[in-house]
Amino acid sequence: MSSSAWLMLVIAEAVIAAFTGYFFWKALKTPPKPEPDSFLDNDDIKR
Repeated sequence: MSSSAWLMLVIAEAVIAAFTGYFFWKALKTPPKPEPDSFLDNDDIKR
């Protein structure tokens, strides 16, 4: 392979790895949404 092909291969893989790492880190650092503890807390009408 020519040097320009190697350069394009390395750049493409680096961009893909950077996007993967960024979104993986973002998914790990996103705080969880507060959710009710039970199904009774989900009801609008109290029973």
